[in-house]
Amino acid sequence: MATPISLSISSLASKSQQMVRNERRMLAASDDGAMMKQIQSTHAPDGRVVDVKPILQVIDNVLRNIIPNIDHAMNGGTGHIDALDDRTNSSAVDGALDALAYIVHKICCEVSCKCSGGGDAHATTMGILNMLSSYSWDAKVVLTLAAFAVNFGEFWLIVQLCTSNSLAKSVALLKQLPDILEHSQTLKPHFDALNKLINAMIDVTKCIVEFTELPSEFISIDVPPLSTAMAHIPTATYWIIWSVVACAAQITGLVGMRHEFITSTSEAWELSSLAHKVSSIHEHLQSLLRLCYQRIDEKKLLEAFEDFKRTIETPQMDNLRILLKIFRKEETYYLLNPDNTKVLIDVLRRKHVLLLISDLDISHEEIRVLEALYKGERVSSELNYEILWLPIVERSTWNDDYEQKFLSLKSIMSWYTVNHPFAIEPAVIKYIMEVWGFVKKPIAVTLDPQGKVLCPNALNMMWIWGNSAFPFSSEKEESFWKAEAWTLELLVDRLEPNLSTWVSQQKVVCFYGGVQMEWIESFATATKGVAKALDIGIEMVYVGKNNARERVKKITGLIKEKKLSHAWEDGNVWFFWNRLESMLYSKTQHGKAIENDVIKQEVMTLLAYDGSENGWAVFFTGSDEMVRANGDKVLSSMKSFEEWEKLAKQMGFIPALRKHLEGITDEHHCTRLILPGNSGGIPERVQCAECGRPMEMYFMYRCCVE
Repeated sequence: MATPISLSISSLASKSQQMVRNERRMLAASDDGAMMKQIQSTHAPDGRVVDVKPILQVIDNVLRNIIPNIDHAMNGGTGHIDALDDRTNSSAVDGALDALAYIVHKICCEVSCKCSGGGDAHATTMGILNMLSSYSWDAKVVLTLAAFAVNFGEFWLIVQLCTSNSLAKSVALLKQLPDILEHSQTLKPHFDALNKLINAMIDVTKCIVEFTELPSEFISIDVPPLSTAMAHIPTATYWIIWSVVACAAQITGLVGMRHEFITSTSEAWELSSLAHKVSSIHEHLQSLLRLCYQRIDEKKLLEAFEDFKRTIETPQMDNLRILLKIFRKEETYYLLNPDNTKVLIDVLRRKHVLLLISDLDISHEEIRVLEALYKGERVSSELNYEILWLPIVERSTWNDDYEQKFLSLKSIMSWYTVNHPFAIEPAVIKYIMEVWGFVKKPIAVTLDPQGKVLCPNALNMMWIWGNSAFPFSSEKEESFWKAEAWTLELLVDRLEPNLSTWVSQQKVVCFYGGVQMEWIESFATATKGVAKALDIGIEMVYVGKNNARERVKKITGLIKEKKLSHAWEDGNVWFFWNRLESMLYSKTQHGKAIENDVIKQEVMTLLAYDGSENGWAVFFTGSDEMVRANGDKVLSSMKSFEEWEKLAKQMGFIPALRKHLEGITDEHHCTRLILPGNSGGIPERVQCAECGRPMEMYFMYRCCVE
């Protein structure tokens, strides 16, 4: 015959099982408006502030340390796993719980009594919400979770110690707790479901607390996404408390556990369903939390952007304040020397500084040309400026390959660089792109010793005039253009070392380009034949084609092999076309219209010639007598030399060729001007090099791998 105690305990287990089964009805119900009103009706906060963070840390320590021990026991392990490193601030917890111990104990009793009596989970949940009506939503969930941690912690301590501690064994006997190890396989589904739900409860609770800690100066509680999240938190609170009740019922069901409970799987299914729901709530809140942080980051970025904008537009005593603001606040303000040693950014104080801004695709040619300027005249004169490389990269795609590329580029630069691309303040990157117009093509922003921006991109004038443009101000650039004319020297600069000799010998100098070898051979042969017929000296130089390195290298080799003409090497070809583009951008930057600017007209004509697959040529006699034409026209003119031979002997080669070209009508032509769309300063109106009519604008996406 069963004793009264055993009957009572068996009845307790039966009621707990019944309570868990009754959850199916409420769990299936939707969180409708009526439910929300019922939950909200319990909320009457009185303004009290609860420091929930240290309490939550203790709860986390308790529950996260129980779970590994449960897994260990369910998998046949003996003994227990030592607790993880406990970094709880005991004094902070004591202070936070000093006035809360009673309410936590009260919740413990409420949950235990209702679960023991087989109460309705919804009614129990609402009872706890009413008990906690004067607390904030985050305090409600943390205090309820604290009560559960106390109950569950005490339960597991007895289970864990009952095999080795006589006191624990006696308590376990009085509670009729089962031997967990003995029933580990049959209990495993129960505890697996329990573990999943506990983890989900902790995750949602942390999420709710995190919402309360968002900085109010950067995000408003009345505006989405935070207002949306706050509207969901009461429901999330309800389901966390419900989950605590369900977990407590599951644990209570183990008291006086009988065979039918051990072998039943319905309770495990109920907890798994509840864990799925709570996990879904966590995912939704997490998505809203990410949106909140995104909004906060945007607001912080905008404020930092405006702060940098104000700083750089306000006169300063020196440039140091501006240079410091380039770096993230958490970064140490140091740079790297060319020898890779660290130096404080103060080394740039009160100096002219070029901020070299690029991505990691900056070409070695650009670095070499800039190095020649930086290490050349600058060292032996009063051109006292420094260069600081600011690499702009996309954080989301950063990987080891980009890291190696950054280190490789840094190793060949003879000027100062940042320690790492991520050291640059994001707001400064925004300013660089939106105000200084950086997209992909490198720019160099010049700062004077007081930090004033002298030019948003000095690279154009540096490629055109070199260090003579120092201090690389927009005013200096403007003054240079006023004194400049379209001459052979402007076109070629110092790229052709024999130029001055050829000019002094009064030779005709021809520069030509293209990538069709058949045309090149025909043109070079015909042109030398014309020069021979006129008994004039001529020098021909092949300048290749922009962005066609491998084809140009191959053609250059053939030209030299067949001795057709002179031909520039890679670096000179790149610099020639880069200088031409720089002239166009510089002119456009200063608002020069093509109609009344001869230099801009000629530069755009040569760039348009290069945009086609056909060849082209420009002839000079002396410094400024010039004629140019596309490949078809100039080749046909050379082949039909007998038509203008007499005129050439009377007027001279270039005037006669110009007159002959003017007489050629070309009704059908297709001229293309290809400019990098990421360079900024693209001219709005462009005239055709052949007929002078306005050209149409199209968008072209190109991937050219040479």
